[in-house]
Amino acid sequence: MSWLVTGGAGYIGSHVVRAFQEAGIDPVVIDDLSSGHASFVPRGVPFIRGTILDTALVQRALTEYSCDGVVHVAGFKYAGVSVSRPLHTYNQNVTGTVSILQAMADAGVHRYVFSSSASVYGTPDSEVVTEDSPLRPESPYGQSKLIGEWLNADMEPVDPAWQGVNLRYFNVVGSGSDDLYDTSPHNLFPIVFDMLLAGKTPRINGGDYATPDGSCVRDYVHVADLARSHVAAAEAMMAGKKLEKAYNLGSGSGSSVREIMDAIARVTGQAFEPEVGPRRPGDPARIVADGQLAARDIDWKMRNSLDDMVASAWSARRAHQG
Repeated sequence: MSWLVTGGAGYIGSHVVRAFQEAGIDPVVIDDLSSGHASFVPRGVPFIRGTILDTALVQRALTEYSCDGVVHVAGFKYAGVSVSRPLHTYNQNVTGTVSILQAMADAGVHRYVFSSSASVYGTPDSEVVTEDSPLRPESPYGQSKLIGEWLNADMEPVDPAWQGVNLRYFNVVGSGSDDLYDTSPHNLFPIVFDMLLAGKTPRINGGDYATPDGSCVRDYVHVADLARSHVAAAEAMMAGKKLEKAYNLGSGSGSSVREIMDAIARVTGQAFEPEVGPRRPGDPARIVADGQLAARDIDWKMRNSLDDMVASAWSARRAHQG
């Protein structure tokens, strides 16, 4: 058994690759290294350096390694930047997904796990998001992910054997191993860590929200827990089990930004009092996800506490300091 992981040299994708290995399923990686790292791909795992926009390359990988399915993690994942680079975002996330699906059709591969996003919900009407909540993305990135979900659904009428599922991520943090870490310049943990290592004071955007401590509440999930559910979805498909169209991978409770800052100070031993700046336009006070469906069907579970998430992320970041 083998599965192709697009973006498998990236932060999330590399954890998915490790999770497949732990489950006894052979991963194959395709990644253009635009944000990934070749060193994140374990020795012995087939690695094709190239773009998912090259449909023929993807098809050859699927055929050469007799892949049983695809986990599609590759993409341009920066919601804020997507506003100023919409065409690049759509090219990578929509045209790229079309290329993957065409390659799968040409290779006769029918199982597909799509890396979607909580951004498909936009600003929700309720504090707890379920899979039935309205889908109203507010950025080109969110829209590209929703289009990706539509493309997944559109494969069903043309391929009777099609099995596709959308996994909607919330805020992915932590590390499953010191040799894998989040290198994004846009994510909260790397931003705070880099500021601390540079002797600067981290900042909270808005301290007057209608939440217990005035800062925004968000869902934070450990990347290793997230990766495990990708493999569980793949295993369910291979076992012929019926899955829902989409699953939220969220905590059900969430943590405030100030709680995150307090945990970082506590775990790292780097005492600091964050600055509090003005709100960012469009930031809702609270967004958390109901993950009950994923818990029922694809082994979703919050196995790590907030301190665990911080400790693992900090350990991996320190291992790569310099």
